[in-house]
Amino acid sequence: MNPRVLGIIGGSGLYDIEMFNDVELVDVETPWGKPSSKLTIAKLGDLNICFISRHGTEHNIAPSKINYRANIYALKKYGVTDIVSFSAVGSLDDSIHPGMLVISDQFIDKTYKRCNTFFDADMVAHVSMAMPVSQTLSSECEKVVKKLKYKYKYATTYVAIEGPQFSTYAESKMFKSLGGHVIGMTNMPEAKLAREAEIRYATIGMVTDYDCYKYEYMDVDIGKMIEILHENVKKAKALIPLLADSLNNNNIPNDPISVCLDTAIITNLNKVNKKTKDMLGLIIKRYEKDNK
Repeated sequence: MNPRVLGIIGGSGLYDIEMFNDVELVDVETPWGKPSSKLTIAKLGDLNICFISRHGTEHNIAPSKINYRANIYALKKYGVTDIVSFSAVGSLDDSIHPGMLVISDQFIDKTYKRCNTFFDADMVAHVSMAMPVSQTLSSECEKVVKKLKYKYKYATTYVAIEGPQFSTYAESKMFKSLGGHVIGMTNMPEAKLAREAEIRYATIGMVTDYDCYKYEYMDVDIGKMIEILHENVKKAKALIPLLADSLNNNNIPNDPISVCLDTAIITNLNKVNKKTKDMLGLIIKRYEKDNK
């Protein structure tokens, strides 16, 4: 059995992994409530795959209302070691066109309504987010995108906004001036929580339109956006089996993310109450075992 388990988080338009046979739908409970959807469990060779629909299978959960902690915990519960997140994004860069894919390696987090940590009661941890994604997993994503000959840009900065409204013209120009390449509403706090859960995380953005920094694109054409979104989802569905095959044929990389809590947790475990330990459960299980 392959020790790696691939978690796929499906964003706008990507609500299932119909490309796999023999899938099982699993209803998952977590200490943080129910995740956005049931987990879809599939297999390719020796590799287990877990899929979750970020907005729900009917796309009825707004970005601010997504239970990010439950989603990440549910994937952790089923042994996920590597998460690849797919999401629709707008472009803040003239060279990144609608229909392209972007593999972001940095974030500017402008969200403000969401709980962005598992460690918010009786236990404190400060994980490093200097390099917020797994470089090894992102590289694996790039190899697959290259193999399919899709147009893409690697090493981009993703600006995460609260939503659900799109940004103003002034905001869009500001985000561009800050060095943002694409803009979206969901990769944060997802990436932060994956890091706290010691899960490798990579993100593939599917560009639907230019953000409104381009004056001529001020009025969002939802119809056109959805048309491009559907084309992008076809690309994502072609990518996923190849990603799974890549992970199936590669051993777990020597990645410090898998032990990042060793240098992040400040609170003495002996001083943490049982309720908090039970709630954190799988998040701190390895740390507890290695630091007895």
